[in-house]
Amino acid sequence: MSLDVQITFDTHDPRALSSFWRDVLGYVHPGPPGADLPEGADPLAAWDAFLEQVGVPEDQRNTRSAIEDPEGRGPRLFFQRVPEDKVVKNRLHLDVRVAPGLRGEERMAALEAECARLLALGATRVRRHEPEPPMETGFIVMADPEGNEFCLD
Repeated sequence: MSLDVQITFDTHDPRALSSFWRDVLGYVHPGPPGADLPEGADPLAAWDAFLEQVGVPEDQRNTRSAIEDPEGRGPRLFFQRVPEDKVVKNRLHLDVRVAPGLRGEERMAALEAECARLLALGATRVRRHEPEPPMETGFIVMADPEGNEFCLD
């Protein structure tokens, strides 16, 4: 029997970080419980209205957020507000697989193109690892807007 996995991020700004990862992965913000959102509706605006309606104080409305794979294949990502800063390297990180099956310059060009897109979204480039056959195909280490490391693979 296999189990579903949810990946949780500790963050200062759940809405902003979930929006960053939504754009990186092509995920979506789900609507609030019981909401049937019309096509093209903004789920974050629906959450704002829902939280106001149920009486959540404004200063507590950005304490959590989530994104989901619209195709239902990838894990749900959950973002929870915490007071402390990130102080050391992640012990767990995401590999964003943008060039599976590619090798050499074609692979590195695909990784660089995705790196440029993510820099425009607010990511930071940390370092590039060159291919070292036969075991290493090359990758780029990046950090999200709150400093969480991830790899373009």
